Amino acid sequence: MNMDSSRLGRRALVQGSLLGASALVGGCAINVNASAGGASKALFDLPATYVPIAGSDRQFPVRRIYCIGRNYAAHAREMGSDPTREPPFFFQKPTDAIQHVAPATVADHPYPTLTKNYHYECELVAALHKGGRNVPAQQALELVYGYAIGLDMTRRDLQRGMGDQKKPWEIGKSFDHSAPIGPIHPVNQVGHFTQGAIWLKVNGQLKQNANLNQMIWSVAEQIAQLSEAFELMPGDIIYSGTPENVGPVLRGDVIDCHIDGLPNLGLRIV
Repeated sequence: MNMDSSRLGRRALVQGSLLGASALVGGCAINVNASAGGASKALFDLPATYVPIAGSDRQFPVRRIYCIGRNYAAHAREMGSDPTREPPFFFQKPTDAIQHVAPATVADHPYPTLTKNYHYECELVAALHKGGRNVPAQQALELVYGYAIGLDMTRRDLQRGMGDQKKPWEIGKSFDHSAPIGPIHPVNQVGHFTQGAIWLKVNGQLKQNANLNQMIWSVAEQIAQLSEAFELMPGDIIYSGTPENVGPVLRGDVIDCHIDGLPNLGLRIV
């Protein structure tokens, strides 16, 4: 091989490497069509997840579901933690965990597999229409489009079992229908929720009863903390923690959740 052909070979190799590198932006692979001149096509379609917006024919598209753990002091203590020392921690649920529950209805909610200790957790949910990284707490509420009432349903025995083994307890939290939610109410209609009663009844008996102002970390602080670990995006929703007295439900039980300023959420376990 002569020097000219050697140089050409090296140039082709470099150009090929640059082309491959250009297909990676911000650490994300870009789809490159392998067939000349043809449009790339998905193998199959995946349905998007939406939550209705109250008083509107529009829907809120859900990108990610973030949840904060042990965000009320009494609940942290009942779960074996010290709320005076523990920083906030978060986990995620898949978007297909969403089960929308219309106001003034009692939706059938399937008792999941693999568990014999299925728990309710009533929570305020914040829905974001703006994103960002390292968002100051003083500006964090600007990201919030609206609020909803939700339930973080939990296979408690699986969660605790995995925790005892020092393994991720995703199986206890991130499963089908584990994130029931009511419609999203825009901030311009309901304002921001910093206080107000939050309670839950099972078969008419009061189980959880607290005030939103008892959160250890406010919604604004949660957004600020999350944005340090993740780039938040429009469509992200945040389950903001549950008060004390979480407990089990059985098939046939009826759950009634309440947050001042939002319509109640009702479920029947089937």
